[in-house]
Amino acid sequence: MKLGVLTPEVILGRLLSMRILTAGCSMLLTLAAPAWAAESVTLSNGFDVQCHHHAEVQGRVRLFLSPGEDNYLEVNPEDVTSVEQVPDPPPPPASTAKASPDTKLSPTDLGEMLANAGKVHNLDVDLLASVVKAESGGNARAVSRTGARGLMQLMPSTAAGLGVSDSFEPRQNVRGGSAYLDALLTRYNDNIALALAAYNAGPAAVDKYHGIPPYHETRAYVARVIHEFNRRVLARQTVASAKPLPH
Repeated sequence: MKLGVLTPEVILGRLLSMRILTAGCSMLLTLAAPAWAAESVTLSNGFDVQCHHHAEVQGRVRLFLSPGEDNYLEVNPEDVTSVEQVPDPPPPPASTAKASPDTKLSPTDLGEMLANAGKVHNLDVDLLASVVKAESGGNARAVSRTGARGLMQLMPSTAAGLGVSDSFEPRQNVRGGSAYLDALLTRYNDNIALALAAYNAGPAAVDKYHGIPPYHETRAYVARVIHEFNRRVLARQTVASAKPLPH
C-alpha cells in the first residue's frame, strides 16, 4: 500500500464521505466503559451510554463524557430510561502491569523495528512511527489506564490474538501492532482515518457509526496521528528533494 501526504483537502473529502453520527443521532455504548465512567445511562432506543455525570440544561439532558463541562452528548429528557451508578473497576493484578525489567530501546533500534515491520506489512514507516508516538511516545513500558501496553499499546486480548506473548518486548509489540494496523487498513479499504479510528476505539465502534465514532478522544487521536504522519512525510520529501541528482 502506498501512502502519500494527506492534505487538508484530502482529509476533508474523506471525512465528508463518511457517515459520522453526532450527538443528535442514536448513540451506542462504547466498546469498554472509560476508567473514569461513573454513570451508565440507558436510552429509550435500548442503547447505553457510559458517562462521568449528567445534568439537565435548558430542557435537554447532557451526558458528560469527562469530569469537565466541555465534552458531552445531548439528548431529550424523555429519551433517558434509567441512570445507574457505575462502581470503579478493580485495579489490574500487579503481575499484569509489570513491564520487562530489561527493556531498553534506542531511537535507532526503534527505527529499525518499524522499518522491518513496514516491509513485512507494506506499511509506510512514517505511519507506524506516528502511531507509536501517539500511543506511547516511544515508551516500551507504557501502560494505559485501560490496560493497553507497550509501544503500540496493545490490549491483552488483542495481543493474545496476534500471537504476542509479552507486549513489553518491543519487537513483539511492533510486530503485533503493525499486523493489527495492516488488517484494519485492509478492512477499511486503505482508508487511513477509519483504520486509525478502529485502532483507537475498536472496529465495532467504527462499523456501528459507519465512520469515525463521535468520541472526542478518538477524533483527537486520528487528527494527531495524521498530522504527525504528514509532518514526517513532508520532511522526508524535503530531504529527498535536496539531494543532488546523480550525473
